[in-house]
Amino acid sequence: MFLNDIPSKQDIIDAHGRIAGQVHRTPLLTSASINAIAGCKIFFKCENFQKAGAFKFRGASNAILSLSKAERIKGVCTHSSGNHAAALALAAKMKKIPAYVVMPRTAPDIKKKAVAGYGAAIRYCDPTLAAREAALAEIVKETGAVFIHPFDNDAVIAGQGSAAKEIFEQTEGLDYLITPVGGGGLLSGSALSTRYFSPRTTVIGAEPSGADDAFRSLRDGFIHPSVNPKSICDGLLTNLSERTFGIIRGNVGEIVTVEEKSIMEAMRMIWERMKLVVEPSGAITLAAILENREKFSGKMIALILSGGNADLDNLPWTNHGAHRMDTKGPS
Repeated sequence: MFLNDIPSKQDIIDAHGRIAGQVHRTPLLTSASINAIAGCKIFFKCENFQKAGAFKFRGASNAILSLSKAERIKGVCTHSSGNHAAALALAAKMKKIPAYVVMPRTAPDIKKKAVAGYGAAIRYCDPTLAAREAALAEIVKETGAVFIHPFDNDAVIAGQGSAAKEIFEQTEGLDYLITPVGGGGLLSGSALSTRYFSPRTTVIGAEPSGADDAFRSLRDGFIHPSVNPKSICDGLLTNLSERTFGIIRGNVGEIVTVEEKSIMEAMRMIWERMKLVVEPSGAITLAAILENREKFSGKMIALILSGGNADLDNLPWTNHGAHRMDTKGPS
């Protein structure tokens, strides 16, 4: 399915301007030692430094700032296992409006604490999409709050696209831009920004092999649901929407799948060599290069480190953290 009504170049420019006073313009960093290991020149877009610890704050901020005063007064609501929930909660707090969040009981503790810390009212549910949607419908009925979907929302997609727009303002001559893909908000927003601001650059999505529904969807031309996904990348366990799939199908070169071992290797490499705290869902972009060195040899590549909300009590290279590879459920 291709969608004609997608965020335009002006929509992304407007979103970037709208959120400029609220979000961080994150740095684009390099590492000579990682470049030598990978055999290419890599630029790391550090959305782990973003407010609320992830790129999600861009889309959440743009969505809230795009609402009318009448819409804002009753607040906003969403369902999310983590980064979008925290981002929406903080963006709402900054605008002094209520936020209501439905979270699965299985969400990482660090993300539950973040959402609560930003002042959102949390309603827990079973870790199924049906349970999430039912709980959210109750909140909308009770409060009249506006639902801000984690990725199936044009204002969210345009806001996420501002990260790639910044990349193209911070460097030029990129051969590839690689982003993680779960629901596709970041990948679709990045793909549109690339189409508008750096059309010579090829966009690639990186996805866990144990949660490869986006890879299969792009390959087969229709959306595969995310069924029983397993990965330490808890932010990448949901499936695409018709909106994000339509954008991705028309603007993304390919989606590559990455093994858990490579994700852990990449995450640890970033921590040790760059002294950056990055979560597994963000490290997957470097893992995609490490598993495909010949493909990317000698190229200039930007990677979006999508978030830094790592659970320090459950790091994946520890014995305790290894149990997280059994994580299931949508993001």
